[in-house]
Amino acid sequence: MDKLKRVLSGRDTGEPSGLAEVIDATSLGWGTRVKAFIACFVIGCLCSFLGTCLLWVPRKGLTLFAVFYTLGNIASICSTLFLMGPMNQLKRMFEPTRLIATIVMLVSI
Repeated sequence: MDKLKRVLSGRDTGEPSGLAEVIDATSLGWGTRVKAFIACFVIGCLCSFLGTCLLWVPRKGLTLFAVFYTLGNIASICSTLFLMGPMNQLKRMFEPTRLIATIVMLVSI
């Protein structure tokens, strides 16, 4: 109970926990987040475009289309993780107003 009082009053001078160190070490700055978003989104668009172009390849075109288009969609969705964070993205995707659209999109991938 004393530790809780010290933490809430800001007088806790103990060493930070392992979780706090991990969170501090993995947090990205805003500039890094935007750069990662742009890179991931461009890769996703290129994969989707490449998949569409490969659709016309004889014999293996449909398989190549499916693979590259799926990778492009996944990369594009993952690009937004850099802007809003994974948990916030998941919360928004599974809101009641977006639940059906999210399920249809994930099943179709």
